[in-house]
Amino acid sequence: MTHQLCQRWQAGRSIYRPAGEVIDTTRFEVVPATEGDAKKFTQTHHYSRSYPAARYRVALIHKRAFHKEEIAGVAVFSVPMNNHVVPYYFGVPAINGVELGRFVLLQEVPGNGESWFLARALRLLKEALPNVSAVISYSDPLPRRAIGGDIVKPGHVGTIYQASNCAYLGRARARTITLAPSGTVLNERTLSKIRNDERGREYAYEQLLEMGAPKRTPSESGAAYVARILTMPELRRVRHRGNHVYGFVLGKDTTAKEIHHRLRSKPYPKTADPESGA
Repeated sequence: MTHQLCQRWQAGRSIYRPAGEVIDTTRFEVVPATEGDAKKFTQTHHYSRSYPAARYRVALIHKRAFHKEEIAGVAVFSVPMNNHVVPYYFGVPAINGVELGRFVLLQEVPGNGESWFLARALRLLKEALPNVSAVISYSDPLPRRAIGGDIVKPGHVGTIYQASNCAYLGRARARTITLAPSGTVLNERTLSKIRNDERGREYAYEQLLEMGAPKRTPSESGAAYVARILTMPELRRVRHRGNHVYGFVLGKDTTAKEIHHRLRSKPYPKTADPESGA
């Protein structure tokens, strides 16, 4: 999301709607989602085509006259990639926190629909998992381009979180990322599944092909294939300053009050990073 536009997803491609649009809440409903529905929706529409290890899932249902009700958005609250982030930022055990791992809305959802959906998704999360008091989320400020020059992901400062009065906790660790020809980040976990012949290697291989990688030859081992991929001249190494980190505190109990007292929200960032990452 930018300050003037709200990002949506459709079949893996980003689309934008005016931020000033107001959602007609009588046409939408927020409900718990099944694992199967959330996974299918996320892998179909999110640009990464990936699905995290979910602890709870919520769907935004679009209700239209003379039409079947359909999922128009999904929020996936997942296990953080690093078990130390919840204790580090919130001061509570990892089990008491989740990550907003995916937040995907279709183009039919009006501009301010995400803040309306997110507030209700957080409420359902707390009802379903009362021990969860902290939600961490990340906003990636680094724009990405495909090798042909098309923007595949603009930089995001976390406007939706700022609109929700979320605490800004600073930057995650800086790192160097590798961009595939498609502009997608070449994930080390994806490469590892192929390199080590692990479970999920077939899907990982399909992801690489979608990113623009060449096909694997019949006699090529997984390790040899990954080694060849990493020598591609089309790969680009970019320095990433670190994602913006945001935190939600759920509930009004003693734990929530202690977290609020401990958090020190910093001034909100307002501009995306330069594409060079410098």
